[in-house]
Order: sequence, then structure tokens, then C-alpha cells
Amino acid sequence: MSLVDLRNGFRDGYQLQSVQAVVMQRLADDREQEECRVLMKFWWQLAMTYQEVTEADLDRHVSPAKREAVQRLIDAIRHSPDAIDTWIADVPQRFPRIRDRGYEAWRTNRNN
Repeated sequence: MSLVDLRNGFRDGYQLQSVQAVVMQRLADDREQEECRVLMKFWWQLAMTYQEVTEADLDRHVSPAKREAVQRLIDAIRHSPDAIDTWIADVPQRFPRIRDRGYEAWRTNRNN
């Protein structure tokens, strides 16, 4: 199934940005580089009309727990904005905030 139509399922730009924030802050961990790369392509694709990533890419490169969360998001987008709100509320309960080690290192080096 194509993922190019996802941007049409959001209530508004704020809801889209909220979903993107959850994907970036809770799912895309740069310690898992290939998984992070695919999730960030998915993050980008949420707002685009062209395909960056396929479901096969997600299946191949994303861990089962995160893949399940992404699939729940896809299903929510195709169902209703209210289902998306539920996903936004639920995912942070299951996945801790990711520490951005690259940014922390940059800040530390910059301040020294």
C-alpha cells in the first residue's frame, strides 16, 4: 500500500507537526543508524506528496516495537484526526524521549 497520501489525513499543520515531533523524539534513535534513517525518511514523507520510504523499507529496517507504532500511526491517519490524537498521546507512554547525543556533543564542544 502506498504511503504518499498520508499528509491528507491530518486535521491541520499543528497535528502534523505534533506527529513529526513524536516520531523524531521517541522513535528515531541515531544509535540505530539505518532504522533512524528510514524513520526520518518516513518523518519527511508525512508532509510530502512523493514517496521516500515504503512499507517494505519499514519492515526491513525498523524494530518490531517501533514498526508496530508506525503502523498504528498509518492506520490512525487513514482513520481520523481523533485517532491520530490518541496515537500522539499513547506513543510517549511506550517510548522514552531519545537523547540526541550528537547535539549534546556539539553543545559541549561549542561551550568549551
